[in-house]
Amino acid sequence: MLGIDTALRSTGVGVVEAAGSRMTAVEYGCLRNAADAPLSACLLRLHEGLREVIGRARPDAAAVEGVFFCKNARTAVLLGQARGAVIAACAAAAVPVFEYPPRRVKQAVVGYGAADKEQVRRMVTALLGLSEPPRDDAGDALAIAICHLNTRTQCAALAPQPI
Repeated sequence: MLGIDTALRSTGVGVVEAAGSRMTAVEYGCLRNAADAPLSACLLRLHEGLREVIGRARPDAAAVEGVFFCKNARTAVLLGQARGAVIAACAAAAVPVFEYPPRRVKQAVVGYGAADKEQVRRMVTALLGLSEPPRDDAGDALAIAICHLNTRTQCAALAPQPI
């Protein structure tokens, strides 16, 4: 299971494997772009970096965080473009993509939809048995993967459909 926390400058990526109720982090980190890199180069880096992760990990599905409210229209457009590059990379590799609202991710990981980032990081660390908390973007990606793994075990009628 591949979790992706999409952003233009730093996209978190986390691969989680499940065996019964036990979850293990296979790999996690960030795909980073330089602050002065042009938009087209950033989108290409996201697409290619994600294709590399998919090639190594061979996930059966990917999950992204749903779009949240943005006060700045430019930020919303950039986020949408980055999400497009991520979704296209998954689609090109025939990996179905699922989307979860931020509150649902927090609910699935912490048990509280308004949890703060630190609470999410601590629970991700505990659930995956990590020796230290992952960096913010990678931790968010792992949380998204955990959310999907928890959701897939529920009644099929309530399970999300790929986007």
